[in-house]
Amino acid sequence: MSTKALPPVVDADTWRRELDALRVREKAATRELDAIAAQRRRLPMVEMPDYTLEGADGPVRLVEIFGDKPQLIVYNHMWFPGEEWQCPGCTGLTSQYTRLEFLDNYDARFVIVTQGPIDEALAYKRRVGNKMTWYSTANSSFGSDIDAPPGGGFGVNVFLRDGDTVYRTWHTNGRGTEQLSHTFPLIDLLPYGRQEVWQDSPDGWPQSPTYSRWGGSKEIAAAYGESGA
Repeated sequence: MSTKALPPVVDADTWRRELDALRVREKAATRELDAIAAQRRRLPMVEMPDYTLEGADGPVRLVEIFGDKPQLIVYNHMWFPGEEWQCPGCTGLTSQYTRLEFLDNYDARFVIVTQGPIDEALAYKRRVGNKMTWYSTANSSFGSDIDAPPGGGFGVNVFLRDGDTVYRTWHTNGRGTEQLSHTFPLIDLLPYGRQEVWQDSPDGWPQSPTYSRWGGSKEIAAAYGESGA
């Protein structure tokens, strides 16, 4: 990329003052996120029915997906029947999760659930190089009941298990899933940011149509999938 758009050049003392002023806002945002997390920990919860999903080894009850953990994070991956390449946003986000063992120390597990038939879902998982455990809700109302209906519905849900009883504790979708990504936080550190037209950037900054710089599912498969790395 070549551009003549550059931040102004200043002396080191001026740069430090500007950075310190920004740091005040950054620290305030961090404290606000801490407060939001505290409120999240105080949310009530709702009891879930005894759903049966499909896994690589056949039918599995929702409570069994927890394994020996009391907490479960579920990413609902969008699925469109008959499509070779599924949602690039979902494919890109979930491709980041290659090392989830750290969740063991926090008594939690993180899995993917999709509306696609399990055989097709597992084939897609291999094609794009996904490392997470996948389950299908094609023969269950589970997806629809947690705001991930057929033909759409990506998002994140969190569940808590008490014995054989499962409770839903939290949900988000849309841009709420950004907090689970490391890509956007890294990109947002860059002088040019995401370079998308909706962003508030100085005049002359490079900007492209929204989503145009995102990697497609086929690109992700080429990098991480069966025929890639």
